[in-house]
Amino acid sequence: MNWDLMIDLHKRNPRQGPGSAAQTRLAIDFSGLSSHVGTLKIADIGCGTGASTLVLAESLNAEITAVDLFSEFLDILVAQAGKRGLGDRIGTLPCSMDDLPFEEASLDAMWAEGSIYNMGFQRGIAYFRRFLKPGGVLAVSEMTWFTRERPDEIDAYWTNEYPEIATASEKIGILEEQGFAPVGYFPLPENCWTDHYYAPLQSGFDAFLARHGTAEASSIIDSERIEIALYERYRDYYGYGFYIARRMEGREPARGR
Repeated sequence: MNWDLMIDLHKRNPRQGPGSAAQTRLAIDFSGLSSHVGTLKIADIGCGTGASTLVLAESLNAEITAVDLFSEFLDILVAQAGKRGLGDRIGTLPCSMDDLPFEEASLDAMWAEGSIYNMGFQRGIAYFRRFLKPGGVLAVSEMTWFTRERPDEIDAYWTNEYPEIATASEKIGILEEQGFAPVGYFPLPENCWTDHYYAPLQSGFDAFLARHGTAEASSIIDSERIEIALYERYRDYYGYGFYIARRMEGREPARGR
């Protein structure tokens, strides 16, 4: 994959995946983090240009480390945080989400909106768990089937794109097996896809193709258009589920996971 092209396509948009500030705040409410005494230590993993990071910084008494593989995204976050007077609450860390430098059991919360798929859900939560304090919060949004049966076309598409897509009950079962106690779940509403993600993305297609007149650039846009068309047709069957869970104290993950 040409990461330079993908960065250029997405960096001008407010979000790099489905979501909204309202849904981040709802997850915060489920998490109970607002009642924490003292300053929280939070890592926002795969933060992109920081849509969720900024909401966390505005909503909580926290020191937040915003982690993303691409420094171009983090530079935009730093600029936005400065404009909002949040620069002293947010630090940035350009690194891969599967090679984090945090000390074990050092974080009060780990946030990952629309990013854990890069590692896979099961591997990701098992890895993130080590960095959470006992009782620490894990909050992730993740591709989820909303029904147990769905049309063959969309089933084949997402099973190929992301084999770990599963129902919410299956995802919650994995969390429990990995030593987490689920405290909240909700599906993201459609406007998190249509208004907050796809509409801004589509509005930049023509300019992107004008900047990059290559077959590879055209192929990227074709793929995005296919994904959008499938969502418009099959949105009742899948979307993002938001999962909020706490690391259980003294409970180790199930063997074989």
